[in-house]
Amino acid sequence: MSATQAALTELLPLAGDTFDKNKVTPGILGFIVFAALAVGVWALMKSMSRHMGRVNFQEAPEPAAPAGSASAGEGTRAP
Repeated sequence: MSATQAALTELLPLAGDTFDKNKVTPGILGFIVFAALAVGVWALMKSMSRHMGRVNFQEAPEPAAPAGSASAGEGTRAP
């Protein structure tokens, strides 16, 4: 048996006496994980906002089509 297993088998019965199964809270570790996720989401949103500000939304103008090809194309369609 390893030292970790031996420590767990010794400490778990002690935790059973003081552990209230009706009152379970996430504790400090849950808060730290939640805070880290919140900071990560905030950083991603700030980065996305910065990148969206750099995007150029102007479309390139469409090249002008020759006037003769548009009218010829419409008349040759089969019904």
